[in-house]
Amino acid sequence: MAQAVSWPGETFDHAAFGWPEKWRGHPSAAGQGVTLESFLVSAGVVALAEIGDKTQLLAFIVAARFRKPAPIIAGILVATLANHALAGALGAWITALLGPSTLRIVLGISFIAMALWTLVPDRLDEGEAKLPHAGVFATTLVAFFLAEMGDKTQIATVALAARYHAVVAVVAGTTLGMMIANVPAVLIGGRLAHRLPIRLVHAIAAAIFGALGIAALLGVGA
Repeated sequence: MAQAVSWPGETFDHAAFGWPEKWRGHPSAAGQGVTLESFLVSAGVVALAEIGDKTQLLAFIVAARFRKPAPIIAGILVATLANHALAGALGAWITALLGPSTLRIVLGISFIAMALWTLVPDRLDEGEAKLPHAGVFATTLVAFFLAEMGDKTQIATVALAARYHAVVAVVAGTTLGMMIANVPAVLIGGRLAHRLPIRLVHAIAAAIFGALGIAALLGVGA
C-alpha cells in the first residue's frame, strides 16, 4: 500500500514515484536527524580524505593545463555525482543483501581498513595523469570519473551508504566533500598543496573512519 506523508498543504506519496524503501526520506524528527548526521559525516570525512588524494592531484594537473576554472569545476561535480551515485546504490544493495549482524562486521572491518588506507600517501600514476583529448569539461569529466573508480572516497561512499541507509544524503555529502577539497585546488592550484598539513588532515580522517568502524562493530546506532 502506498505510504503517504502529509506536509503543510500537500500529501506526498513516496511509493508512487517508485523509490526503494531504504532510499526514502524519514519524515520523523529522529529520521531527519539521521539524514542530517549522514550528510554531515559524509561531507566531513570525504573532504578530509580527499586532501592529497590522487583525484585532488588530478585537479592540480587539469587546472594547470587548461586554466579555465568554471568548466573544470563543473566536470568534477558531474563526474563525482555520477560516480558516487553508483557507489551509493551499491551500498544500498549490500544493505539489502546482508543480514544485520553480518553487515555490522563487514562495515566495521571496511571502515577500519579505510582508516589505515587513509594514512598511506597517495600518488597519481603516469597513466592516470594522461588526459583525454576533448574540451575542458569533457576532459575533466572523463578523467575524474575514471580516477575515482576504486578510489578511497568512492569506497567510503559505498560504506557510508550501507551504514546510514540514506543514499541521497550520503551521496550529497560525499559530493560536497569532494567539492570542498577540489574547488580550492582548481582555483588556487599547486600553492595550496604546500600549505596544507596533509599528515594531520589524514590522521583526523583516519580517526573518524576508525571511530565509525568501532561503532559499527559494537552495534552503536544500529
